[in-house]
Amino acid sequence: MAAHQHGSEANLSQNLKHGLQSRHLTMISIAGVIGGSLFIGSGNVIYSAGPAAVLAYALGGLLVLFIMRMLGEMAVQNPDSGSFSTYADRAIGRWAGFTIGWLYWCSWALLMGWEAYVAGKILNNWFPFIPIWGYMLLVIGSLVWINLQNVKNYGEFEFWFALIKVIAIVIFLVIGSLAIMHLWPWGEGSAAGVGNLTAQGFMPNGFSSVITALLGVMFAYIGAEIVTVAAAESKNPSKEIRKASNSIVWRIMLFYVGSMLITVCLIPYNNPLLKDPTWGTYSVTLSALGVPEARHIVSFVVLTSVCSCFNSALYTCSRMLFSLSKRGDAPKSFGYLNKKGSPGIGVIASCLFALFATFLTATESMNVYDIFMLATGTAALYVYLTIAFSQLRMRKKLEAEGAKIDFKMWLFPWLTYLVIFAIIGSIITMLIEGTYFKEVTYTSLLALFIVAVGFLVQKFNWGKNAQSEMIQEKPSL
Repeated sequence: MAAHQHGSEANLSQNLKHGLQSRHLTMISIAGVIGGSLFIGSGNVIYSAGPAAVLAYALGGLLVLFIMRMLGEMAVQNPDSGSFSTYADRAIGRWAGFTIGWLYWCSWALLMGWEAYVAGKILNNWFPFIPIWGYMLLVIGSLVWINLQNVKNYGEFEFWFALIKVIAIVIFLVIGSLAIMHLWPWGEGSAAGVGNLTAQGFMPNGFSSVITALLGVMFAYIGAEIVTVAAAESKNPSKEIRKASNSIVWRIMLFYVGSMLITVCLIPYNNPLLKDPTWGTYSVTLSALGVPEARHIVSFVVLTSVCSCFNSALYTCSRMLFSLSKRGDAPKSFGYLNKKGSPGIGVIASCLFALFATFLTATESMNVYDIFMLATGTAALYVYLTIAFSQLRMRKKLEAEGAKIDFKMWLFPWLTYLVIFAIIGSIITMLIEGTYFKEVTYTSLLALFIVAVGFLVQKFNWGKNAQSEMIQEKPSL
């Protein structure tokens, strides 16, 4: 069938529909950096790093800014549904594209299980007549149906999911700012002004706690790169990628750094509720400010947020499988498109861990899933490290060939080298400190396992024909 003929990697995305509009991609790029971790997981970062958590989010945001600029440089030059996995394949080697593509898929597929569980738990708290696992199946089934339709459906749902999150954050920023300026009339007297910012020390647990907190921060930021995957299904990919890369600064500064600054000003960093997953950062802050039913309001926002994350994760996983399939690094069936232009088999296969999480919840064994979640711990850092190495090598080759590069990484190659050293240094610090030893180790083991599988795949290749054709047609860098 013509839609599935194996062409060069540069043309992989042409089989997919160009159904995403500019407003969809704007909201997808915003939603990509606003996950459930902002509302729930950020409390743990504040509790461990103190008010200096603001610094951790700022440093993490700076790192993501540089990474998105590097990824944007490659994506503007050659938009592709496989994004950084495709670029790693070309710049570093097939083993790198295979490994990072499958590691990324595993990370998002595992996260979908957690997101479905959180959604199920919130719905069960409101309407307890259906068990958590029943709601999980409902959420999974609904979002699978959306992703099996035309890509425009995914974009439309993500647009509204993201809009709810953005409105909630803006309201939080307004209320928090009023409280800091002593203009908020309700709540505890102590929960006003900036007293908590330095009351017990800005960095009570030392600078090393800020570095180790980076893992939680990077976990929150992962998803910013989704727009480079989604842009391949728009009418003007290069323009949309350029726009998203340029606007990521204010999104991170406003949504994350701004939210964290307000929280650490208004709430003591060692408030035990901050590390209670049933509360979350926004709930603790708004409750202290006397906002009625703050927990239920934030729970609704968290519900839309985790559904948005699940929706985007499912979309990204299916497109990554599509790209891997076209390169001969995944079964051919993952590259088949249904009548709506969606890689249907890839969509269904990507729900594997979410369904497993549902089974564990139904058998009251969900604590087992925590072991799997450890393997996602440093995945974001490995993905970003791969992007940096890919951009370094690809840029040098393009410049050697005299190619025109319209969208460039700043201060090349020194800033790229700095990012590489910073990521490697962060991983080493996490290992030495021991705080995230398991996360680093488990993710590394998962990556090594994927590399080993990659060698076996190359030896007994399920897509041998695709591989040979692509090697022949692969464009030069």
